[in-house]
Amino acid sequence: MTNKTIRGVVPPVVTPLTETGQFDEISFERSLNRMIDAGVHGVFVLGSSGEVVFSTDARRREITAAAMRIVAGRVPVLVGCIDTETARVIEHAKVAQELGADGIVVTAPFYALGGLAEIERHFRLIHEAIDLPIFAYDIPVCVHVKLPGDLLMRLGREGVIAGVKDSSGDDVSFRFLSADNAAAGHPLQLLTGHEVVVDGSYMAGADGSVPGLANVDPWGYVRQWDAYQAGDWESVRREQDRLADLMRIVTVTRGAFGYGAGVGAFKTALMLLGVFESNRMPDPVVALEGENVDAIRAVLQRAGLLDEAGNPVPPPGA
Repeated sequence: MTNKTIRGVVPPVVTPLTETGQFDEISFERSLNRMIDAGVHGVFVLGSSGEVVFSTDARRREITAAAMRIVAGRVPVLVGCIDTETARVIEHAKVAQELGADGIVVTAPFYALGGLAEIERHFRLIHEAIDLPIFAYDIPVCVHVKLPGDLLMRLGREGVIAGVKDSSGDDVSFRFLSADNAAAGHPLQLLTGHEVVVDGSYMAGADGSVPGLANVDPWGYVRQWDAYQAGDWESVRREQDRLADLMRIVTVTRGAFGYGAGVGAFKTALMLLGVFESNRMPDPVVALEGENVDAIRAVLQRAGLLDEAGNPVPPPGA
């Protein structure tokens, strides 16, 4: 099993597509190198932002293999192994292990919904089958169940899971989980996926963040992490205020909902920044266009990532 510690800023990598819907490995490499050059501490491929549930098995392998080639050991790589039931997740996990992943990220099973006993058995069976650290992915909006803190702590104390990627949006539960984790001797690495309140999660004792917005501005989240490590809470808050304003790229569009508004905004921003060639979305999601692209451009300009002419502005230190 890998001994790499997963902590710090670990962006969930957005998957670029060509205009014809193929995996755009050139843009993917540009994006990964941009984030690693900015100082991120790991990457998470095939998460929600990475189109894991939109991808065939062949596409998942293609993306994972490309990530391992591009990253080349510079930072740890987590791979999302997300599917409806246990056997399918184990199949994905074996591919991730074969290709050299440093850990896997797993949700509760979905579609055939069960109770907490079935969810616990799901994680235990994966742990028995795979020799990789498992991060439990708490994302109730997609799988229709909130992973309880006592279940996560039990699995953590017994070594079944190595950490939690929390995208529940439930900051109270995350605070309680952080306190319980500390009291138990910190068996879990706790990562928040809540882009707008990373500062609060750090105050609670989080081990890192998994912000989709770090695809757009990795430097800001790295600066925030460095300030957290230095105990400079004023800088942590100030950076969060700036990033929260940048996150408005997901709220300024009209007529777009859910995945199309969120990941669609990230893809559009990356296209405007010259990182992606296209903001093409996986079918049946429609890409943002027209006034929605203009609205995102205006937010990027206000944040100083684009100049008045719409040209990318190199961030400090880039």
